[in-house]
Amino acid sequence: MKFGPIAIEEAEGAVLAHATTAGEKRFRKAHRLSAEDVSILKRAGVSQVVAAVLGSDDLGEDAAAQRIAESMRFSGIEVRPAATGRVNLHAKASGIFTVDAGMIDAINAVDPAITIATLAQHAPVEKGQMVATVKIIPFAVASALVDTVMKICAGGAIFAVNAYQPVRVGVIQTVLPGIKPSVLDKTLRVTEARLARSGGRLTAERRTPHEIAPVAEAAASLARDNDLVVIFGASAMSDFADVVPAAIERAGGTVVRAGMPVDPGNLLVLGTLGGKRVIGAPGCARSPKENGFDWVLDRLVAGLDVTAKDIAGMGVGGLLMEIPTRPQPREPLPAKSRLKVAIVLLAAGRSSRMGGPNKLMALFDGKPLVRRTVERALASKASGTIVVTGHQRERVRAALPGLDVTFADNPDFADGLSTSLKAGIAYLPEDTAGAMIVLGDMPGIESDDLDRLIDAFREAGGNSVVRASHQGKRGNPVLLPRALFPAIAHLEGDTGARHLVEAEGLDVVDVEIGEGASVDVDTREALEGAGGVLQD
Repeated sequence: MKFGPIAIEEAEGAVLAHATTAGEKRFRKAHRLSAEDVSILKRAGVSQVVAAVLGSDDLGEDAAAQRIAESMRFSGIEVRPAATGRVNLHAKASGIFTVDAGMIDAINAVDPAITIATLAQHAPVEKGQMVATVKIIPFAVASALVDTVMKICAGGAIFAVNAYQPVRVGVIQTVLPGIKPSVLDKTLRVTEARLARSGGRLTAERRTPHEIAPVAEAAASLARDNDLVVIFGASAMSDFADVVPAAIERAGGTVVRAGMPVDPGNLLVLGTLGGKRVIGAPGCARSPKENGFDWVLDRLVAGLDVTAKDIAGMGVGGLLMEIPTRPQPREPLPAKSRLKVAIVLLAAGRSSRMGGPNKLMALFDGKPLVRRTVERALASKASGTIVVTGHQRERVRAALPGLDVTFADNPDFADGLSTSLKAGIAYLPEDTAGAMIVLGDMPGIESDDLDRLIDAFREAGGNSVVRASHQGKRGNPVLLPRALFPAIAHLEGDTGARHLVEAEGLDVVDVEIGEGASVDVDTREALEGAGGVLQD
């Protein structure tokens, strides 16, 4: 193939490198010029064009891409028609993508004119998703190069989408004193959601003591009627002879691998029992967030084998995220007594249920509610107070003269609570270990209540969520550890700290502070009942 400027008289059959205009006629890039096209260009005064001229041994870009794609051996994938030198390949069903990286590398080494790009090995895919693309970079390529690639493709299957199978799964949850039934119930919901994405079905659950014998008995029973057994231990595996791996062996099974180089997910156990697979789920699998459990589960559901060698090879790319629920070994926390807790006081809302007046301006004992709340925050053990403003920001600020606070303006307050959380967290100093989210409209919260939450946070080592409660029911304020701050940046809409706590699956310490935890003043009746007087 020759490429470059060509006299218009010699341009018949050439492929335009750039869009070209001749009067009212426009020829697109990659258009092959006919004799009539050349005449039109001449009449328009065009004397030369930049184009590619194919030789007798050249294949056009579309033909070359199509031939390569059709020479490939694969399964679960369909080939779309060539266009602009590209052929895209798409998944016929949801599943796990597998690829022979050696073959892909060999093809891409033939010549830079021919390229193939694919998804990563073992990537989960949805039905219809593109999994690979063949692209010819120039307008044509020598047929000999295409033949070389086709010989490589003849060497075996190059990639596949391994469709998920409708597997039946039995779940065992072990129980220790103090574990809440709500935690077990949530684990079931999360597991059912995981299986739903791949067409699996949770068929049975057993709750047993956290002991080898009852777990072994339950595993043997569930393995008879299911394709897969998942065991959630009440306590994380601390040794390779701990309850879950020992129970698999007691039931007559084999432990394939205990522990994996994926974080979170280190404490996963994989075994076989009666020809069925058994997974000892790590604690992070109680959360819907991606972890090593997903990597193993999805492959098994797609009918792929997972060996000890496979798991050992998951370390590269296996650092998925830091785990909020554990101590941070890379960055040791200060001594408990020195853990800094700042207050983020939310005062940006529109008081929409009040029908006009701003409830934060309501007078309690002659003082605006927002000022009363801020003063109590400042009198606590908190290291500082950030007041997030939005609706009537100037009026709110005017109610707080002389108070040592930092103001964080939230211009997006109308978009929901999450925007105020993000605005406040962004102002926290780097050495802040926790942020207490205080609502500006809770007149029953005292400084001593805030101090009790701070004390509980420090006693827990600065890694737990601390939540105010009243008669066993969750309330406000909520104190969030620093490990959660990055997750706050991803909240959207009218989503607050409660949603974050539930989604992350963190350890939660509830502190009974009395009725103040549940008294807010969202309506006129509630505000007046609490002793407030609305102001226009």
